[in-house]
Amino acid sequence: MIEINLLPGAEKRKKRGGGGFSLKLGDGLPEFNRITAFIVVAWILAPLLGLYLYFGVQNRKADLQVAIDQAVADSIRFSQLIQTQASLRARQDTIAQKLALIQEIDAGRYIWPHILDEVSRALPPYTWLDAIDQVQGGPTPTFEVEGRTGSLPALTRFMDALEASPFLRNVQLISSEQAQVGNDPNNIVNEFVLRGTYEPPPMEMVETVPLFPNETAATTTGSEVGNGAGTP
Repeated sequence: MIEINLLPGAEKRKKRGGGGFSLKLGDGLPEFNRITAFIVVAWILAPLLGLYLYFGVQNRKADLQVAIDQAVADSIRFSQLIQTQASLRARQDTIAQKLALIQEIDAGRYIWPHILDEVSRALPPYTWLDAIDQVQGGPTPTFEVEGRTGSLPALTRFMDALEASPFLRNVQLISSEQAQVGNDPNNIVNEFVLRGTYEPPPMEMVETVPLFPNETAATTTGSEVGNGAGTP
């Protein structure tokens, strides 16, 4: 509504007062204007919030992808290491088995040379050997000695000498009988069969020879080779 003041000087006072009408903000905006302002602010903030969440999710996704790629690379590397370790362990087991077989073969290569050497060393005069046979194998084989002797005391000395050897044990007389040699009835000999078993000698009876010059040889007495290293 427009008001007209006919009093002199009133118009100037009103002009100084700030105009014919004013809008008071102290009472707050009308309900319609407040909802509109909220909608406008929401329309402004929603894209910004969406962009913030989008870029945050993208950054998080990128970090997770990097972590996944690193985990996959580590898994492949560890799998290769495990396969390599398993292959090396299998090769180690194979080498250990081959070494054990070689040591077993090497440990028995001097058995029969020692048996023949001890039998030949213990053989007394007027005693002859016909055969030496293996009865039972293994690391301590059993053997039989067939021969002839001119007297029973010679056979007794032969058995005592075999039993005294550090390489032989359980020397037993299996059979002994007289036999005629040729057509002369006075030419009588004693045919015998002895049985004995090979026995590894004590370590103090062993002499070892180094395979390499820098190795230290543990030398005592005897002619056995310890642990298969060296020569008899």
